Amino acid sequence: MAIKHGSKVDKSFSASSMTDLMFLLLLFLLIASTLINPNALKLALPQSANQLKDKAMTTVSIQQDGSRYNYYVELERVQGIEGVERALRARLGDRDDATVSLHCDKTVAVDEVVKVMNIARDNGYKLILATTPN
Repeated sequence: MAIKHGSKVDKSFSASSMTDLMFLLLLFLLIASTLINPNALKLALPQSANQLKDKAMTTVSIQQDGSRYNYYVELERVQGIEGVERALRARLGDRDDATVSLHCDKTVAVDEVVKVMNIARDNGYKLILATTPN
């Protein structure tokens, strides 16, 4: 008389569902990393060995377009240096601890940078000049 075993356990493992999950996770991370770009303007920032890790509340960008300059507060284009001051006052108000990050192209004249520095000083904002590491 032969004794038969009632059930046999299948020892194989299918990893296809695990592969699908890993692919979806990779796809999500790729899309999320491209969306995290605080400064969408293409600027060639000056280089510096010193880097501050201070968190800015808003950014001001200056871009040279031929003989004129384009000013941006965050990603919104403003008209002239007066528009920069109005936009900063609207965004930051009268805060004492407000920090502004200044992003300017290497080709921008120092006079334009000083104008933004004067706006920050007059309104009591702390100013950080954005640079790229050496």
